[in-house]
Order: sequence, then C-alpha cells, then structure tokens
Amino acid sequence: MIMSASAFTTDGADHTVELVVLENPESATDGGLAVPSKEIIPLLSQAERPKINIFKDFRSREKPLEQVIKNITEAEISLLSQLSFWVWKGSRYSGLVCMVLSSIIYFVMEVLSDKFNAQSIPLFETAFTRCIVTLILSCLWLRISGQALFEATHPWSPLVLRALLGSLSLLSFVYCIQRIPFSQALVLGFTTPIFASIVAKIILHEKLKIADIVGLICSFFGMLFIFKVLYTRRLLKAEEASIISFMRNHHIYIALIGLFSSITSGISHCLIKAAAKASDQPVLTVFSFGILASPATGICSFAFEEFVLPSRYSLSLMLILGTLSFLAEVFLARGLQLEKVGKAVNVQFTEVALSQLWGICTSRMSWSFGQLAGCLLILISVTCTMYIGPDKDNE
Repeated sequence: MIMSASAFTTDGADHTVELVVLENPESATDGGLAVPSKEIIPLLSQAERPKINIFKDFRSREKPLEQVIKNITEAEISLLSQLSFWVWKGSRYSGLVCMVLSSIIYFVMEVLSDKFNAQSIPLFETAFTRCIVTLILSCLWLRISGQALFEATHPWSPLVLRALLGSLSLLSFVYCIQRIPFSQALVLGFTTPIFASIVAKIILHEKLKIADIVGLICSFFGMLFIFKVLYTRRLLKAEEASIISFMRNHHIYIALIGLFSSITSGISHCLIKAAAKASDQPVLTVFSFGILASPATGICSFAFEEFVLPSRYSLSLMLILGTLSFLAEVFLARGLQLEKVGKAVNVQFTEVALSQLWGICTSRMSWSFGQLAGCLLILISVTCTMYIGPDKDNE
C-alpha cells in the first residue's frame, strides 16, 4: 500500500492536505514500493486461450446443422401427426372431412384407371383383387393396433349383415356395369345416398332435417343434369350401341338389379355406422366385408369370366388401386361412425363433380353451361353441408 501527501497554500493561509491511498498487490511480496501500471490485463490467461489449428477436422461444426435438420423433421412429423389426429377424431368436422377424403380417393382411383389402364381386365377379377388387398391391409391394421380379429365381444350381428349386404351390392353392381352403359350404372349407383338416408330414418331413428333433405335432392338432380347433358350432346358415342341394346332387351330387369344394388348398399351404410359405433373400430367393418367379398368375387370371376393373367404393369396398377380402395373404405367407415348418415352420404356426390371438372380441365370432354351448372349445384350442396356442420346432438 502506498500513501502520498501533498499540500498547497492559498492567500488565506489555509492549508489543505490530500491523502492518496494506492493498493498494489505486488508490494506485499516484493517488499518495496511500486507504481501502479495502466497495462490492460486480458480476461483469459495464456493457458486458457483457445488454440486454433488449420489442420483440425471441422466435422464437429456440422452438428448444429444436423440438429437443425433433425428439429425440422421432428416438427414436420409433429405437424403431420396433429393433422392426422384432427382429421381422424380431433374436430367436430372430422366425420365430414373423412367423407370428403373418401370421395377424393375414389376420384383419384377413377383418374388412375383412365390414364394408366393398359390391359383389359375382367370386372370380377378386378373386384377380386381389390377385395384381397382390402382384406390383407385391414388385417394388418387391426393386428398392428392390437385389436383382436375374432372376439366374442365384437358386434357380430351388424358385422355379418354388413358383409353380406355389401357383397351382394358389389356383385349386383358389377353385373349391371357389364350389361348397361357405365354412366347409367353410376346414376343407379348414386341413388345409394337417398336409400341410405331413408333406411337410417327407419332403422337408426335419425332425424332428417329440411337442410339435409334439400342437400340430397340438389346433389342428385345436379348429377342427373350432368348425365342428361352428356347424352344430349352425344359425348358418350361409344355407349350408343349398348344403350339401344339396353332399351330393347329386358332393361327393366337390369334396372331392378341396379336398384337392388343401391338399396343393399344403403342398408350396408347404416350397418357400417352401427357396427363401427358398437366396436369403436371402423376398420373392423372393412375387415368383415373383405372376408366375405373376397371369396364371392373370386368364385364369380372363375365361374362367369375368363381369367386373364395380368402383366406386371397391370398388376402393379391393380395393387395400387386396391390400396386406395382400402383407404377410401376406411375413411368412409370412419365418417359414417362420427356423422349422421343423412348428412354424410351427401358428401359422396363430390366424386361426380370432381370427375366432370377433371374431364373439362384436361379437355377430355367439351364443356357446356348445363354441365357446369350441375357441378356447381353439387358443390354448393356439399359446401352448405360442410358449413352447417354436424348437429349438436351428434357431437
């Protein structure tokens, strides 16, 4: 420690003494006086300074980038899982969203069949392949989710009836397609929402509101308007010969078979809802359908048609379509489980509107005002159904 004193005198003879105290840590060790230094002392000592080597491997610098990529991947997976949860059961609109996704998948199947079909495969053989793929995938789904395939607690009565009526509907629909124009078979097939709503009113005691009835009527008449315009403009020239043959040779019986297919399909929709709600597993209804429909379509394929060995390309396409068919059936079952039948089936008309708009956009068919009006009528009806949403007593 260093002390110094200084004094100065003013005219008034006043003395001022100033004492300065300086601390020096070296004074205790050196035993002498030292002058304070103004040298800047570094925060890090020489031993603590990081050593940089230009020949050092800088792979450790990549860890932050890898961590960023990992975080982004985890965020994307988390977003996808949240979206899947929202679609499956995380929203009051989940039932309607599942029905929309089912219709979109059926539309994608139609586009793939039209664009990439290179080999003529009999209809029963095609249906058999799709049923086999659906059966295998539904079995895997149930096993992975830990659900027992055959258990006494399952609601077997609605499951067996659903499988039986669904198989009858599929077989009769394929029979109609083989004997009448495909567009007319579609018109008969899309009477299913109307029959499903009526059967749901009788069996499930669902309340049909005026908005639901108006929505179904608008969608159905929009579809009729579309196909009427198509026939008026002669856009289905390849079917003209089959139309004449259809009108001449016992068309009433084939029409009745088509209506039988729609009625059984409508009842099957109600049974899907009943079985899915009782078991809390919509995939179980798809599995029961595959168990009965697979051997039924296989027997019809070998009994009534000549078996055609598909090429690798055709087989790959059939497997892809079978997988999409399974997903569409799963979303359909889930939508019916969560939503009223009368409201859910109206969304199925989305497939018709999308198919027509796709044909117009790809120049596969020329457009007309009536055709666009029919599509607009369907889209308005479906949009209103989605906007109104589920009923409060159904939430």
